[in-house]
Amino acid sequence: MECCQARREARFFTASSLVMRLRRARDEGRLDRELARIGHADLLVIDELGFLPLDADGARLLFQVVSEAYERQSVVLTTNLEFSRWGTVFGDDQMAAAVIDRVVHHGRLLQFHGESYRLTHALMQDGGAQR
Repeated sequence: MECCQARREARFFTASSLVMRLRRARDEGRLDRELARIGHADLLVIDELGFLPLDADGARLLFQVVSEAYERQSVVLTTNLEFSRWGTVFGDDQMAAAVIDRVVHHGRLLQFHGESYRLTHALMQDGGAQR
């Protein structure tokens, strides 16, 4: 939010939507332009990493984004998976280790515990719908 309030460019994607966007760009012969557009943002947020599985091709595309962002732009990754399970996300322990290496080098790990914000503020509570 502070990035946007400071009028800095921020881009937000779910991991799966980012991979789909990159695949489409590659298939249309414009992957380099899409990567440049994504890399232009001051802040890149990749949400729900590991929520949906990635195939090897998608993992490579996501690795490319993280690798190009390394030391050039701020990246926020959200996930509910500990690092030891990222190999299953990327389908390759070595690729996962390379991503983790880049993320933790200058990164900060924030862990949240407690009740989900969405559950706490859900319209439906106690099994009944709010009318």
